[in-house]
Amino acid sequence: MSDKNLDVTIIGGGAAGLNAALVLGRARRKVLVIDEERPRNRVTRESHGFLTQDGISPSEFRRTAKEQILKYPSVSFVSGIVDGVTGVDGDFRVHTGSGDAFRSRKVLFATGMKDVVPDIEGLAEVYGTSAFVCPFCDGWELRDKKVCVIGTNEKVFHLVKVLTGWTKHITLLTNGMDILTADQLLELEQHQVPANQDTIKCIESVNGFVKKITLRTDEAIECEGIFFTPNLVQATSIPESLGCKMTNDGPFAAIAADQMGRTNVKGIFSAGDASTTFHQLIYAASSGAIAAVTIQLELNEEEWDGFRK
Repeated sequence: MSDKNLDVTIIGGGAAGLNAALVLGRARRKVLVIDEERPRNRVTRESHGFLTQDGISPSEFRRTAKEQILKYPSVSFVSGIVDGVTGVDGDFRVHTGSGDAFRSRKVLFATGMKDVVPDIEGLAEVYGTSAFVCPFCDGWELRDKKVCVIGTNEKVFHLVKVLTGWTKHITLLTNGMDILTADQLLELEQHQVPANQDTIKCIESVNGFVKKITLRTDEAIECEGIFFTPNLVQATSIPESLGCKMTNDGPFAAIAADQMGRTNVKGIFSAGDASTTFHQLIYAASSGAIAAVTIQLELNEEEWDGFRK
């Protein structure tokens, strides 16, 4: 076990975890960030919608963030996977797969989500280049282009409606899944959105840019971009094993946390994609900052009360 007594251990080094580390480092807290270094957005060429950082690559964002955070000597980083957390508020033990354990007063889960990508031939080759999951992140690049929307769950109808803000040239493919109601099919027809429920055979592309999608019937649909609805799963089950409540939003299960990042388990906090359905870089960073402020105020209060006693 590490003899280093930490104020906060942050599990996850994406935008939420990094921004939390920055705020807590500036508050002179002893912070450890443990990160697997396999971020959800690693397949993406550019990140968008973040003021002053629009178009930055995910790797450059993380490199710059770490460089700035390490100016604060009380923050350190460890590359690894956390496989367990034990203890109680004020005295947690965070255990890693390499056998290390760290003592920490508070724990922040910024572990994010993992995309369960549809098993379609050729999708992996275009994912992050011309196939995306978030219109607010990547819709601008496909404005007025021919876009195919691939549905894997009931969220697909909502995705089609949202995408009409960027393009009217949309074809919906359910890949053989019965996920549309009769009313939804009627609405799609009224808005001139073709809905094809055949199984997808393959996606053809050149250098990551989709050219056409071939169905099982050998019908070929030309398109210039793809949006799809992935099923999301938590990157770790540790919060749930600690007793953290989960919220369910259709196919997505998120850690239940209040607006300040507090879970129902005292001393355990959550920020970023793991505890919200708003999966954008700027939102994750913001929630990490809010959780960090909450943790700092809680630590301050405990220290103040402890001194009085």
